[in-house]
Amino acid sequence: MKTKGQKHHINVDFFEDLTGEITEPPQARVEEIGKRIKTLREGKGLSIEELSNLTGFEVELLSNIETSQVQPQLGTVIKLSKALDSAFSSLILGVGDKFYSITRKHEQKIVSRSTSQKSKKQVYIYKSLAPEVKGRHMEALIVQLDENPDKEHSIHDGEEFIYVIDGVVELHIGDDTFELEPGDSAYYLSTTPHLVAAKIGKATILAVLYEG
Repeated sequence: MKTKGQKHHINVDFFEDLTGEITEPPQARVEEIGKRIKTLREGKGLSIEELSNLTGFEVELLSNIETSQVQPQLGTVIKLSKALDSAFSSLILGVGDKFYSITRKHEQKIVSRSTSQKSKKQVYIYKSLAPEVKGRHMEALIVQLDENPDKEHSIHDGEEFIYVIDGVVELHIGDDTFELEPGDSAYYLSTTPHLVAAKIGKATILAVLYEG
């Protein structure tokens, strides 16, 4: 029973088994993203300079991504998927082959880690909750965020919804900045410059991305 003056709060222990500590994904899995991007680019007969012109990304960055020296952030992958006429999901996970997906806690698949372009510091790692659905336009992810001192904003097509599970999240949308705590959520258009990072240490969110 609630006593006088007692504050309602979110019981984050409910989510503990869902998230846990997201361990470093196997390196072979990480490298696949760069390899898929290179394969798609070459399959379309595009030089890395032409892909640079299509996306606005520097040749050096694209080269570092293809050779796995930089692990692309989600917004970067979405932009590349558009330029290469490929679904975002196929770059991250390969092509799905099912019409639905039921994902048990122990079946959640670690997908990749992402690093900042400047310092190459890890800024988040994530795992997919529905990787098998064919032709999907949304991605549901559990994302473990780190601090992002480089403050690199992302901008791309689509929409995003995030829900904070634990930690404190620093969210920048355009010129506005918000601190989100467990139980807080945000929905925004990805065409607005945005940055999502842990304020201090680490934080965990549920993120749903719609490609548009």
